[in-house]
Amino acid sequence: MIERVRSYDPTADEALLNRAYVYAMRMHGSQTRASGDPYFAHPIEVAGILTDYRLDTATIVTALLHDVIEDTPVTREEIDQLFGEEIGEMVEGVTKLSRLELNSEHTRQAENLRKFILAISKDVRVLMVKLADRLHNMRTLQFIPKQEKRERIARETLDIYAPLARSIGCHRICSELEELAFKHLNPVARDAIVRRLEALRAEQGGAVSVVSAEIAHELEAVGMHARVFGREKHPYSIWRKLQRKSIGFSQLSDIYAFRVIVDTEEDCYRALGLIHHAWPCVPERFKDFISTPKRNNYRSLHTTVVGPKGIRIEMQIRTEAMDRIAEEGVAAHWRYKDKSYGFDAEAQEAAGGRDPLVNLRHLVQVLEHGGDVEELVEHAKMEMFLDQVFVFTPKGKLISLPRGAMPLDFAYAVHTDVGDTTIGVKVNGELKPLRTALNNGDVVEVIRGAKPVVPPDWRSLTVTGRARSAIRRHIRQSEKEEFARLGRASIDQMFERAGKSLKDVSLRPALDRFALAVEDELFDAVGRGRVAPNQVLETVFPGLKDTEKAAAAARRRIEGGKGARLYVRGGGLTAGVTLHFDPDCSPVPGDRIVGILEPDGQGLTVHTIDCPHLADYEDRDDLWRDLQWTPEADRNTVSQAKLRATIRNAPGVLGQACTIIGEAGGNIVNLRMHHRQSDFFDVDIDLEVRDAKHLTNIAAALRACPSVETVDRARG
Repeated sequence: MIERVRSYDPTADEALLNRAYVYAMRMHGSQTRASGDPYFAHPIEVAGILTDYRLDTATIVTALLHDVIEDTPVTREEIDQLFGEEIGEMVEGVTKLSRLELNSEHTRQAENLRKFILAISKDVRVLMVKLADRLHNMRTLQFIPKQEKRERIARETLDIYAPLARSIGCHRICSELEELAFKHLNPVARDAIVRRLEALRAEQGGAVSVVSAEIAHELEAVGMHARVFGREKHPYSIWRKLQRKSIGFSQLSDIYAFRVIVDTEEDCYRALGLIHHAWPCVPERFKDFISTPKRNNYRSLHTTVVGPKGIRIEMQIRTEAMDRIAEEGVAAHWRYKDKSYGFDAEAQEAAGGRDPLVNLRHLVQVLEHGGDVEELVEHAKMEMFLDQVFVFTPKGKLISLPRGAMPLDFAYAVHTDVGDTTIGVKVNGELKPLRTALNNGDVVEVIRGAKPVVPPDWRSLTVTGRARSAIRRHIRQSEKEEFARLGRASIDQMFERAGKSLKDVSLRPALDRFALAVEDELFDAVGRGRVAPNQVLETVFPGLKDTEKAAAAARRRIEGGKGARLYVRGGGLTAGVTLHFDPDCSPVPGDRIVGILEPDGQGLTVHTIDCPHLADYEDRDDLWRDLQWTPEADRNTVSQAKLRATIRNAPGVLGQACTIIGEAGGNIVNLRMHHRQSDFFDVDIDLEVRDAKHLTNIAAALRACPSVETVDRARG
């Protein structure tokens, strides 16, 4: 191993490598792997993989030590003392959080990913070590006895580590990881594709060498030196294309692709012209990744032509340097500079590439926006899996986005504040809807408002994890403020009904009981229904009686206005539109509801589906909005509803009806008697109920009373 390192870095610290080698062997001792091999063989193999990519001594030492903190009693402090802080920090970055006690395997993986992304955002060498570690583990995955565990590791490899390798341009590692994972996740499909490839190879294998020779001959005829060779697509790459395009194997036209390697960038374009002159090109199949490299610094010309013998040929044209970067990615830039060996950022920039970690830093911003670890995994996959488009700011700055991105993705890629204040967009000088998909070369100008306004339905107008996490953060913050306001009002009302004042007491006992740090957290918990207002009252005044009745009285009332958005949701709700509940049909949670957009900016009125007023809007489909109650509407809330009853005219009967309503949990707000006769009278009862089911139960209880003739829900 030392000879391999010294072959590309003669100044490598041989003593440091020897110390790390011996230390890893001693620490892992008699530990063995599932294959029965000594455990220390694994870190040696990982280090060997990294020597293939000519990485520096510190990275090779990190590979040798990458498991000692996780699997032996060694500490970070000991690594720092023996090998230095640089290596200690990288070893810790690779170390998984296997000792952290979490609720589920999925959560533990997500926590590992969180720490890992933070580490690699500082030093790409951490990612190289981890990819080599995962590659060797996948090469030996067949030795793990449990199929369920093998499939879990393979799925994690396909979802996280292969895309990470692709994001820094390491195509060779990415392809091998995908193939190994595919072998364990879908062996039947892989075997079928392999058999088809073997048959195709026997049938067309000779044609590949003929085509390569003809392409080389065309280029040599004009004095251009070129290396031409054909390559076969990998089984997983074929499978992914079959799935994506919903086609059969026989419909694939690019099983074989040809790579043309020339000396200079100018020769790439000359070769492209000669090839297009010799054979007709397939329309809309040309891509120039030299002038606009991919986010992982991949550079090449792609074209498809109808070549010799009528065979459709996919062709990649690039230089030797571009080819090495395409295969090795960021690892291709480790070299000597100023008598030291390491990553050469200037050479990488001179090669036309951008910061290889720019993709991963987007994921760090997802971390900074908060949210749980499940969201992180979702956004990480979103950031890494999608292809890309290139768009420009009005000043000509190039912004790379995933394919399918929309203007809000662009706005958040520029800056979070730009995204939060977006109110419109111009694409190529024309006003466009925010749902417009962006195309290569579009010039995007964001129209901004004075203050942040982020409607919840914006999430459907984005595809990038960065934009969605920022939107969720803003929504969480807005909801938190609203819940805190409602929670404070509930506690205030509870205290007032108990004859106490919230201003004159300390809530510290309640904070201690519910393990909360500050009062705003308590208000938020009450607003969300996690803590009942009467529990706060009982904690602050332990001897106080009748808190249960006070709790019932302190239920939040569902009313129109800004707070109504916590109880009603729907696709037609836009920022700034005020909600009103129709006073005639009086919707309550559980009712099927719709919204009618009122003229002259008066907002949206919520009706029950059987409200008589809806007949006035039968011919105005543009005003109707489909609405639903939120889960919050079912928690600790009351709504006002109306019942109309016909009651026998006798002494004490009205009191009897009121008692029935009270025992059923209803709270009478108002009574109006009319049509009073000698034997019967009608009464309209306004009362507070929890939901439609509660109202139905009260009506049923009244009907069971012999003195009550009829009970119906009042309309109008």
